[in-house]
Amino acid sequence: MKITLDSKSLLLGFLGAGLMFTAISFKNSQDQVGGRYRTEVNASNIVVILDSETGNYIIAPGIQAAGRVQWIKGEFNKTFSTAIDNKKEPK
Repeated sequence: MKITLDSKSLLLGFLGAGLMFTAISFKNSQDQVGGRYRTEVNASNIVVILDSETGNYIIAPGIQAAGRVQWIKGEFNKTFSTAIDNKKEPK
């Protein structure tokens, strides 16, 4: 059995392979963005959860003496524009 390759078949094969590689390598842009909520935890166990659509956030400043976590709520744009910390005042 003799197999011969002409230039038309060779070109068609390379174009088909290139098309397959291109189709496989495309990624959905939403897969790379992540989600609506972003979470960060630092070394001293402070947790920050940010809603990236509205700018609202909640912070857990760490475990208190009684083992409870007191969450602090806020709005990023409001806190940033007024430069006032939203921590609760001591009683």
